[in-house]
Amino acid sequence: MKPYSRVSLTKEQKVFNYRLSRARRIVENAFGILASRFRIFEKPMACLPETVDKIIKTCCALHNWIRITSSNNYTPSGSLDGEDIDSGHVRQGSWRDEINRTLPSIGTVGSNHSSNLAR
Repeated sequence: MKPYSRVSLTKEQKVFNYRLSRARRIVENAFGILASRFRIFEKPMACLPETVDKIIKTCCALHNWIRITSSNNYTPSGSLDGEDIDSGHVRQGSWRDEINRTLPSIGTVGSNHSSNLAR
């Protein structure tokens, strides 16, 4: 999905762009945390798609279990992305520093200004 261009947006289009931006951030957060915690995500997997599905599901289950049993150590304060509701400013989590060492950047995809335009 792509955000609407920034030229004369309706209120509904601004809301759509904002929601799309938040959804993308959540997906980036989720996969980024997995990639920063599990080395298997550092490079392409040379296995069948069904095996990749099992690996991802297993890592998600393990991630959820560790968060429940030792949340303070596994995801300490500041490790996840957050948003200041009043200003709309997004605070990037520390996992991004860890992941930047292993995964190449894909650059800008679509607009990064959706949150500000929705206000």
